[in-house]
Amino acid sequence: MDGNVHPHDVWSRELFKQFKDAGVRLYSYIPDAGNARLVELADADNETRTVLLTTEEEGVSLAAGADLVGEKAVLMMQSSGVGNCPNFLSFVKGGNFPILMMVSMRGDYGEQNPWQYPMGEAVEPILEAMGVLVFKVERADELEGAATAALNTAFKAGKSAALVLSQKFLGAKGF
Repeated sequence: MDGNVHPHDVWSRELFKQFKDAGVRLYSYIPDAGNARLVELADADNETRTVLLTTEEEGVSLAAGADLVGEKAVLMMQSSGVGNCPNFLSFVKGGNFPILMMVSMRGDYGEQNPWQYPMGEAVEPILEAMGVLVFKVERADELEGAATAALNTAFKAGKSAALVLSQKFLGAKGF
Protein backbone atom coordinates (compact mmCIF):
# COMPACT_ATOMS: atom_id res chain seq x y z
CA MET A 1 0.00 0.00 0.00
CA ASP A 2 1.21 3.50 -0.76
CA GLY A 3 1.09 5.19 2.66
CA ASN A 4 -2.25 6.88 2.00
CA VAL A 5 -5.13 5.78 4.16
CA HIS A 6 -7.27 3.23 2.33
CA PRO A 7 -10.91 4.40 2.14
CA HIS A 8 -12.18 1.09 3.55
CA ASP A 9 -9.47 0.67 6.21
CA VAL A 10 -11.53 0.97 9.41
CA TRP A 11 -14.36 -1.40 8.55
CA SER A 12 -12.02 -3.82 6.77
CA ARG A 13 -9.86 -4.13 9.89
CA GLU A 14 -12.93 -4.72 12.06
CA LEU A 15 -14.33 -7.31 9.67
CA PHE A 16 -10.99 -9.07 9.27
CA LYS A 17 -10.74 -9.37 13.06
CA GLN A 18 -14.26 -10.83 13.23
CA PHE A 19 -13.51 -13.31 10.45
CA LYS A 20 -10.18 -14.32 11.98
CA ASP A 21 -11.65 -14.65 15.50
CA ALA A 22 -14.30 -16.95 14.00
CA GLY A 23 -11.58 -19.16 12.51
CA VAL A 24 -11.75 -18.06 8.87
CA ARG A 25 -8.33 -18.86 7.45
CA LEU A 26 -8.94 -19.03 3.69
CA TYR A 27 -9.91 -15.87 1.77
CA SER A 28 -10.75 -16.51 -1.89
CA TYR A 29 -11.54 -13.51 -4.04
CA ILE A 30 -12.04 -11.83 -7.35
CA PRO A 31 -10.36 -8.40 -7.09
CA ASP A 32 -12.70 -5.53 -6.34
CA ALA A 33 -12.41 -2.16 -4.61
CA GLY A 34 -14.89 -3.37 -1.99
CA ASN A 35 -12.67 -6.25 -0.87
CA ALA A 36 -9.19 -4.90 -1.68
CA ARG A 37 -8.23 -3.82 1.84
CA LEU A 38 -9.58 -7.02 3.39
CA VAL A 39 -7.48 -9.03 0.92
CA GLU A 40 -4.40 -6.99 1.85
CA LEU A 41 -4.97 -7.66 5.56
CA ALA A 42 -5.47 -11.40 5.01
CA ASP A 43 -2.44 -11.55 2.72
CA ALA A 44 -0.23 -9.86 5.32
CA ASP A 45 -1.32 -12.15 8.18
CA ASN A 46 0.73 -15.30 8.80
CA GLU A 47 -2.32 -17.31 9.90
CA THR A 48 -4.52 -16.63 6.87
CA ARG A 49 -4.20 -17.37 3.19
CA THR A 50 -5.59 -15.59 0.16
CA VAL A 51 -6.45 -17.28 -3.12
CA LEU A 52 -6.92 -15.21 -6.26
CA LEU A 53 -9.68 -16.81 -8.34
CA THR A 54 -10.16 -16.75 -12.10
CA THR A 55 -13.94 -16.99 -11.66
CA GLU A 56 -16.30 -16.73 -8.70
CA GLU A 57 -17.63 -20.28 -8.85
CA GLU A 58 -14.12 -21.59 -8.13
CA GLY A 59 -14.49 -19.96 -4.72
CA VAL A 60 -17.71 -21.89 -4.06
CA SER A 61 -15.85 -25.17 -4.63
CA LEU A 62 -12.90 -23.97 -2.57
CA ALA A 63 -15.20 -23.18 0.37
CA ALA A 64 -16.85 -26.61 0.14
CA GLY A 65 -13.42 -28.25 0.05
CA ALA A 66 -12.31 -26.23 3.08
CA ASP A 67 -15.37 -27.45 4.97
CA LEU A 68 -14.56 -31.07 4.09
CA VAL A 69 -11.19 -30.74 5.86
CA GLY A 70 -12.53 -28.80 8.84
CA GLU A 71 -11.41 -25.34 7.71
CA LYS A 72 -13.36 -22.11 7.26
CA ALA A 73 -13.32 -19.95 4.15
CA VAL A 74 -14.89 -16.80 2.81
CA LEU A 75 -15.57 -16.10 -0.87
CA MET A 76 -15.30 -12.37 -1.66
CA MET A 77 -16.69 -10.94 -4.89
CA GLN A 78 -18.58 -8.09 -6.49
CA SER A 79 -22.32 -8.44 -7.02
CA SER A 80 -21.89 -9.08 -10.76
CA GLY A 81 -20.04 -12.30 -9.89
CA VAL A 82 -23.06 -13.74 -8.09
CA GLY A 83 -24.50 -14.43 -11.54
CA ASN A 84 -21.69 -16.91 -12.19
CA CYS A 85 -22.44 -19.00 -9.11
CA PRO A 86 -25.96 -20.57 -9.17
CA ASN A 87 -24.93 -23.92 -10.66
CA PHE A 88 -22.18 -24.33 -8.05
CA LEU A 89 -24.48 -23.05 -5.30
CA SER A 90 -26.88 -25.87 -6.21
CA PHE A 91 -24.03 -28.26 -5.40
CA VAL A 92 -23.51 -26.52 -2.06
CA LYS A 93 -27.24 -26.63 -1.32
CA GLY A 94 -27.55 -30.30 -2.30
CA GLY A 95 -24.43 -31.30 -0.39
CA ASN A 96 -25.36 -29.20 2.64
CA PHE A 97 -22.02 -27.37 2.66
CA PRO A 98 -21.94 -24.13 4.61
CA ILE A 99 -20.52 -21.27 2.62
CA LEU A 100 -19.73 -17.72 3.66
CA MET A 101 -19.67 -15.04 0.99
CA MET A 102 -18.93 -11.35 1.15
CA VAL A 103 -20.54 -9.50 -1.74
CA SER A 104 -19.70 -5.87 -2.51
CA MET A 105 -22.64 -4.39 -4.35
CA ARG A 106 -23.00 -2.53 -7.58
CA GLY A 107 -26.32 -1.55 -9.11
CA ASP A 108 -27.97 -0.18 -6.00
CA TYR A 109 -27.84 3.10 -4.03
CA GLY A 110 -26.20 5.85 -6.07
CA GLU A 111 -25.09 3.65 -8.98
CA GLN A 112 -24.15 5.67 -12.07
CA ASN A 113 -23.46 2.79 -14.48
CA PRO A 114 -26.70 1.49 -16.00
CA TRP A 115 -25.04 -1.84 -16.88
CA GLN A 116 -24.67 -2.65 -13.18
CA TYR A 117 -28.39 -2.50 -12.34
CA PRO A 118 -29.65 -5.82 -13.79
CA MET A 119 -27.28 -7.99 -11.74
CA GLY A 120 -27.49 -5.66 -8.75
CA GLU A 121 -31.25 -6.20 -8.67
CA ALA A 122 -30.86 -9.98 -9.07
CA VAL A 123 -28.29 -10.63 -6.31
CA GLU A 124 -30.66 -11.20 -3.39
CA PRO A 125 -33.27 -13.22 -5.34
CA ILE A 126 -30.55 -15.48 -6.80
CA LEU A 127 -28.90 -16.06 -3.43
CA GLU A 128 -32.22 -16.70 -1.70
CA ALA A 129 -33.32 -19.12 -4.46
CA MET A 130 -30.14 -21.11 -3.82
CA GLY A 131 -30.79 -21.28 -0.06
CA VAL A 132 -28.26 -18.59 0.90
CA LEU A 133 -29.34 -16.34 3.77
CA VAL A 134 -28.59 -12.68 3.03
CA PHE A 135 -27.32 -10.23 5.65
CA LYS A 136 -27.26 -6.75 4.13
CA VAL A 137 -25.18 -3.86 5.44
CA GLU A 138 -26.25 -0.33 4.59
CA ARG A 139 -24.66 1.59 7.49
CA ALA A 140 -21.39 1.23 9.42
CA ASP A 141 -23.27 0.46 12.65
CA GLU A 142 -24.83 -2.61 11.00
CA LEU A 143 -21.56 -4.30 9.99
CA GLU A 144 -20.62 -6.05 13.23
CA GLY A 145 -24.09 -7.50 13.84
CA ALA A 146 -24.57 -8.60 10.24
CA ALA A 147 -21.10 -10.17 10.13
CA THR A 148 -21.75 -12.02 13.41
CA ALA A 149 -25.08 -13.29 12.07
CA ALA A 150 -23.50 -14.43 8.78
CA LEU A 151 -20.60 -16.16 10.58
CA ASN A 152 -22.97 -17.92 12.98
CA THR A 153 -25.24 -18.97 10.12
CA ALA A 154 -22.37 -20.48 8.16
CA PHE A 155 -20.13 -21.93 10.83
CA LYS A 156 -22.46 -22.73 13.72
CA ALA A 157 -25.77 -23.48 11.99
CA GLY A 158 -24.11 -25.00 8.90
CA LYS A 159 -26.09 -22.93 6.39
CA SER A 160 -24.93 -20.73 3.54
CA ALA A 161 -24.71 -16.99 4.21
CA ALA A 162 -23.87 -13.86 2.27
CA LEU A 163 -22.72 -10.65 3.89
CA VAL A 164 -23.87 -8.10 1.31
CA LEU A 165 -22.18 -4.70 1.53
CA SER A 166 -24.41 -2.13 -0.16
CA GLN A 167 -23.21 0.91 -2.07
CA LYS A 168 -24.81 3.02 0.64
CA PHE A 169 -22.22 1.47 2.98
CA LEU A 170 -19.27 1.23 0.55
CA GLY A 171 -19.91 4.39 -1.43
CA ALA A 172 -21.11 4.47 -5.02
CA LYS A 173 -18.55 4.27 -7.80
CA GLY A 174 -18.57 6.80 -10.61
CA PHE A 175 -17.79 4.30 -13.38
